Amino acid sequence: MLSAVIVDDEVRARRAIARLLEAHPQVRVAGEADCVEDALDLLVREPPDLVFLDIELSDGSGFELLQALETPPHVIFVTAHAQHAVEAFAVDAVDYLLKPVSPERLADALRRALRRIAPNAASLSMPSPSVPSLSSAETPTPTAEPSQALSAPGAPLELRTPHRTVFASPSEIVALRADGDFTRVFLASQPPLMMLRTLGTFETLLPRPPFLRLGRSLMVNCDRLRSIETPSRDRAHVALEGLPAPLILGRAATGRLREALAEKARP
Repeated sequence: MLSAVIVDDEVRARRAIARLLEAHPQVRVAGEADCVEDALDLLVREPPDLVFLDIELSDGSGFELLQALETPPHVIFVTAHAQHAVEAFAVDAVDYLLKPVSPERLADALRRALRRIAPNAASLSMPSPSVPSLSSAETPTPTAEPSQALSAPGAPLELRTPHRTVFASPSEIVALRADGDFTRVFLASQPPLMMLRTLGTFETLLPRPPFLRLGRSLMVNCDRLRSIETPSRDRAHVALEGLPAPLILGRAATGRLREALAEKARP
C-alpha cells in the first residue's frame, strides 16, 4: 500500500482528492496540510510515498516546499493554473492535474506513480489503459502549447518551447499520444515534445489524410507507415518511420488502420 499526503490551502480541494482516492484501496491518505510550514513538518516527520501538491499556497508555493526537502517525495501537482506545467516537469513531477480533477485523470496519475514507486506491482494494482502507449526510450520535454492552426495544407506548425520555437511540417510528425491534459508529439528528426494541448485539438490542426485517429489516445501519420505484423488475432505491431520501436495496437485500432489504408488504395 502507498501512503499519500494532500497539500492544498482549500479544504474543499483536499476533500475532493481524498474522495477520489477512496476508489483506490492501494493508496492510504496519511495526512493533509494547508500551507508550506505544516506540510514541511508533516513530510519530514512521516515521509510519504506520494504527495498531491497544490502550487499556490497561503505561505508560499509548492515548488518552495519541494526545495526545502532534502529528499523530495514523488509528487503529483494538482492546480487550477496551467502555466506552471513546464516548471512542474522540470522538478520531475509524476503528473500535472488541472482542477477539477476527474476520476479518470486521477487513475492515470496513480498508474504513473505506481510505475515509478513500485514498477513490478503497477500492472497488478491498476487497470491497464485501453489504448496502447508508444514505445520510446526518450523522456519528452514539456513545452507550451502550439500557437496557431495550420494556415494551409503542408504549412509548418509552430511549437513553442521555453527555450526555442520548433517549426514542424505535418510530414515530420510521426505520431501523437494523449497523456492526460497533454499530448506527446513524436517527431521524425528530434526528441518528442510534451504539449499542453489535447489530442482532439491536434486532430483539428493536422490534415486528414494522412493523419488518422486510432482511438481515444492515439493518432498516427499513415504516410510514415512501414509495416504491420499481426502476431496474434488481437494484437498488431505497426512500424512507423521515425519511431525507434513499433506501436502495439489492439484489434479495434488495427481495424481502423486497415480500413483507412484500403480506402486510400481505392481508385
